[in-house]
Amino acid sequence: MRNALTIDLEDWYHPELVRPVLAPDRQEPQIAESAGALLDLLRARHVKATFFVVGEVARNNPDLIRTIADEGHELACHGMSHRTLWQMTPEELRSDLAEFAQLMGKAVPGVEIVGYRAPTFSLDNSTRWALTVLLEMGYHYDSSIFPLKTPLYGVAGGPLEPYYPSLDDVATAGRQGPAAPGGDHPRDCLLEFPMSVCSWAGMRIPVCGGVYLRVLPFGLILRCLRQINRQRPFVVYVHPWETYPRTPRLELPLPSRWATYYNIEAVMPRLASLLDQFSFAPMRTVLQEMEA
Repeated sequence: MRNALTIDLEDWYHPELVRPVLAPDRQEPQIAESAGALLDLLRARHVKATFFVVGEVARNNPDLIRTIADEGHELACHGMSHRTLWQMTPEELRSDLAEFAQLMGKAVPGVEIVGYRAPTFSLDNSTRWALTVLLEMGYHYDSSIFPLKTPLYGVAGGPLEPYYPSLDDVATAGRQGPAAPGGDHPRDCLLEFPMSVCSWAGMRIPVCGGVYLRVLPFGLILRCLRQINRQRPFVVYVHPWETYPRTPRLELPLPSRWATYYNIEAVMPRLASLLDQFSFAPMRTVLQEMEA
């Protein structure tokens, strides 16, 4: 069974806990170096991934975007500036997606962008209007719903497997509409690949990567991922900045500092181990295989 490997292509100053305390004149990019190390690992393991790209990164690093596309990885959208859906209106999201499409059309002409991930997993019932906007803008799938409520994000009780969320309640599956002419997705439904959470002993344990790949015992992560794979594919995500030992450390409040920087040095070895023990592909490929 192949699982979805995803990279949120953002720089070290984009995370939600960092941006409010960092002046714009201190935002010194390092995405070329941090993403380069990740690409080296993927080449060595012959693995393709989905890169959810922040538009600012693409605008400032078009050669990096072309390299990612040329090496067979999927490109998807992570917004123009890592602004969350909670901070946007429907019209602002439409404008954001249109700007992203124009930018990517220039950087990688002819490459189809069909996947979206909201910054900070900000798709929940307060922002469910985004599903309609994404459909209007031609997106086929989303991977923004975190089916576990955390202090920062999440949808309590959301489905654990890929599903078509109801436009009235993202925690429930809506109807699966008819296929669009010539397309591979329903006309009026957006396919959701929620972040992977393991149901174990009555608890939901997030094992989808990111901070959870850094802070949870790696043996527990492996056990949970194997349990998920008995039933369905899982998704793992990482950020280049959390795989890179030279990521700047800011003097954040202690909880934010821990969540952002703890155990960064362990991520690349852990990711390499995951690539050795499980089979991975871009998210679009995994979803197509599930629907075949």
